[in-house]
Amino acid sequence: MHEVFAQSILSPKNGMNIYRGCSHGCIYCDSRSKCYGMTHEFEDIEVKINAPELLERALRKKKTGCMIATGAMCDPYLHIEEKLRLTRQCLEIIERYGFGLSILTKSARILRDLDLLKKINEKSKCVVQMTLTTYSEDLCRIVEPNVSTTRERFEVLKTMRDNGIPTVVWLCPILPFINDTIENLTGILNDCIQAEVKGIVCFGMGLTLREGDREYYYDALDRHFPGLKQKYIAAYGNAYELPSPNSAILMKYFRAACSANGILYHPHDVFGYLSEFPDDVFEQTSLF
Repeated sequence: MHEVFAQSILSPKNGMNIYRGCSHGCIYCDSRSKCYGMTHEFEDIEVKINAPELLERALRKKKTGCMIATGAMCDPYLHIEEKLRLTRQCLEIIERYGFGLSILTKSARILRDLDLLKKINEKSKCVVQMTLTTYSEDLCRIVEPNVSTTRERFEVLKTMRDNGIPTVVWLCPILPFINDTIENLTGILNDCIQAEVKGIVCFGMGLTLREGDREYYYDALDRHFPGLKQKYIAAYGNAYELPSPNSAILMKYFRAACSANGILYHPHDVFGYLSEFPDDVFEQTSLF
């Protein structure tokens, strides 16, 4: 871990990343890709130590309400968040200023801040997003070794349901020749239905690999699935998109299950819901 003083915290589309790098160890993580220009080791977490001050300064200037999104590039509930509590400080600021929150994580640590999530949702809008890729707990511990298991994340989704906080699941990536099965998909979808999720983000059944990410993923295949790397190379070469051979049947099943249970699944619809802010609850005068 190392600390930096950032110059800004919000992107033009109101995205926020307090940390850079990750300790979760997911074997497929796209954020490892060299195209993102990271200048330090991925596990050496960069901490934007002045994130709360920068966020408050940015929100104070905004004249209209919006959703503040976090978790796209780096999980806001890494192990170090237990000590640093920067995510919690930022949630306190979002709640105080009356903005909405769209937060994505793989960690049950988010339950620590349930009180703030409820307050934000009562005042404006809060959507909790969880990534689910692997129904099997044993497989989950291999492909996502240092993070809350699928069962633990499912419990988070149910807790949010019970507290009136809407949820969205990211169903990606689905790893060819590993978890691209009807059994895996059925288990995850049944959990989503039981948890009454609002939407599921799925761009297709497969994964993407870029330079940096690809090498790390293939090393993991050699360790945990001997011989599978050669099968990937034969099937995909150095392609960016690696669709599952079972993609068509899995996507048909996915769409049918979502339609039957009133779950948003078109990416345009899900992202539209995530970004939509209830304007009538935001009053500039409430900031002072």
